Amino acid sequence: MKRLLLCGVLAVLAGCGGHPKDVLTPVADTAPQSHRVDMLIATTRSQSTVPGEMFTGERARAPNFADITVSVPPDSARKVGEVSWPKKLPPNPATDFATLKADMIDLDAAKAWLSATVKKTPDGSALVFIHGFNTKFEDSVYRFAQIVRDSGVHSAPILVTWPSRGSLLAYGYDRESTNYTRNALENLFQYLAKDPEVKEVSILAHSMGNWLTLEALRQMAIRNGSLPTKFKNVMLAAPDVDVDVFRSQIVDMGDPHPQFTLFVSRDDKALAVSRRVWGDVARLGSIDPETEPYKQELADNKITVIDLTKVKAGDSLNHGKFAESPEIVRLIGARISDGQTLTDSRVGLGDTILAATTGTAAAAGNAAGLILAAPVAIVDADTRDNFSSQVEALGPKGVTRSKALPQCRTSDSVNCRK
Repeated sequence: MKRLLLCGVLAVLAGCGGHPKDVLTPVADTAPQSHRVDMLIATTRSQSTVPGEMFTGERARAPNFADITVSVPPDSARKVGEVSWPKKLPPNPATDFATLKADMIDLDAAKAWLSATVKKTPDGSALVFIHGFNTKFEDSVYRFAQIVRDSGVHSAPILVTWPSRGSLLAYGYDRESTNYTRNALENLFQYLAKDPEVKEVSILAHSMGNWLTLEALRQMAIRNGSLPTKFKNVMLAAPDVDVDVFRSQIVDMGDPHPQFTLFVSRDDKALAVSRRVWGDVARLGSIDPETEPYKQELADNKITVIDLTKVKAGDSLNHGKFAESPEIVRLIGARISDGQTLTDSRVGLGDTILAATTGTAAAAGNAAGLILAAPVAIVDADTRDNFSSQVEALGPKGVTRSKALPQCRTSDSVNCRK
């Protein structure tokens, strides 16, 4: 019976998803009242041959660039902090996020885009967003469009997207992909520092993207002797970074360093799993800023902390609060404007089960946890979407592993959700 259950799950997974995929095929601009977000893409992802996908989760040999325009529905058609994914394709720009333009461009065109866009800003500013773990390309594009729109920021928006496979089981691959992208991000920072038209730079990073951001800044500071003064704000949302490593990174950046704003949440379940994976050392994004030694260290380094522990989240892992809370996303905009997720957080019940099965599930991949979560995929669209390729990989050879389901019954799916 268990063998039949898993085979049934595999069949369901093969053809189902949380929402339509490959949404980056441009559509006509049929809703003049919608808002437009034009962004520059800098990525180390490989190009995709699938229409509407643009970039995969695999690594490219050299950076790629794109010019994308996203239509965001009128404020009356959605909630602040929400990405209104289309229920079917093509999307309706009046009610859905929709892609109006998705052009691959070369380096010279990317420089021209930046020059023209920065000149249109009131203060010559740029906002660089680096997404986090478990993020597909289209998710990073639409989430950044939501952040730009909801924050009210008027800076030139630059999305740096690194090769994430968009799966909880790819934690190790994603982590190495941030290291793979480190030089490319530093090169972007160096260009922004030298471009006289760019007067101010703000950086917003989420989750594992904080590791990439901090390493690129550290590398730049060591190479140049210091960080440029035009790098005003660095906002670290739910950083998946070892606190001890962060201490050394701050030292290496020297003084003065940018104004760091840290968004923490002590109930962040994703970071709790990461802590177990990385030797039970506290993750920066889940510390209690009112306890020592953190309180004094944060004060000494003049790091502003915003504690989101009591803020309600739209995802079960409490990992994307910075982008989903209307108050917080507006605060981000105000901070950028005054001083010049993170992630889509489409987490299914199965994701939560997998995270809870073992401390090493995220780092190494855990077949037992995945099979335990698989029955939930029948009724939970987000779990189907997030786990599809991994469950398929277990295939016939992995069916014998269904012994990990001693308490699951086909007639009682509730038992499989605990």
